[in-house]
Amino acid sequence: MILVLRALGVGDLATAVPALRGLRAAYPDRPLTLAAPAWLAPLVGLVGGVDRLLDTAGLGPARWPGPAPEVAVNLHGSGPGSHRMLAAARPGRILAYANPEAGFTDGPDWDEDAHEVRRWCRLLAWYGVPADPADLALHRPPQAGMPPAATVLHPGSKIAAKRWPAERFAALAHRLDRQGHRVVVTGSADERSLAHRVAAAAGLPPDAVLAGRTHLGDVAALVASARMVVSGDTGVAHLATAYGTPSVVLFGPVSPARWGPPSDRPRHRVLWAGDRGDWPRWDGVGTHPTLAALGVDEVCAAVDEVERVVRVSGAVAA
Repeated sequence: MILVLRALGVGDLATAVPALRGLRAAYPDRPLTLAAPAWLAPLVGLVGGVDRLLDTAGLGPARWPGPAPEVAVNLHGSGPGSHRMLAAARPGRILAYANPEAGFTDGPDWDEDAHEVRRWCRLLAWYGVPADPADLALHRPPQAGMPPAATVLHPGSKIAAKRWPAERFAALAHRLDRQGHRVVVTGSADERSLAHRVAAAAGLPPDAVLAGRTHLGDVAALVASARMVVSGDTGVAHLATAYGTPSVVLFGPVSPARWGPPSDRPRHRVLWAGDRGDWPRWDGVGTHPTLAALGVDEVCAAVDEVERVVRVSGAVAA
């Protein structure tokens, strides 16, 4: 068995897809078990090649059922907690970044500034396992009753610093609605009140709010068939990349060089003000200054630009 640890969220799983496929190709005859949260199951099924999902949320003591794995792969972090967690499974071999604190010096050194996709491809390459960082596509899910060709606005994030102000999302939603977009607002159950606030301020009907009404498979289906996705640096943005859905992603405080879509894909536009100079001291509360610096006009212009790219590419293909 090959045991892979990636006990994180949607974007983390999406950025690990090339590494997972590289491992699948390297060990075609071995069962591949992914240790990740059970709620990711609908998305794991769209990756392909994963034989079993072992419910694992975060780090800590874990019960590894069955025989010891032949190979354990740390796609979770640089250790030491994740290294020790995998070592407890008593695998025949561990593929991981070096961490002397965990007593593990075999792997490559960690690069804090690496892009998350390339980080794990680089790790596997160190051990002779090729992985293609461009292999990000997910299988398309059934439509499952989701509205087709919708423009998806996702104002929420687990991290407050990554949330573009709700009133700006509302202004954006209002403009796009007047331009003929079928705007829907997504989010988790905890973000439902935020989504309703955005929709109400934009003059959208209540049924435009899908936050709290969709499970992960629904969201994947919605994004796969969407006209456009506008979100912060969160899981929905990675789903847009996986399906080639036109997107505008608002970054701050983390650089898109670490988590953004591939720079050679013109259907995806990133906006980040972190490269515009020094920023005032931040007290760590609310939206980060690099994100707050992005105005509604700028985001609308990016949406228009991406739509022009899509029209031109469609005309060329025809």
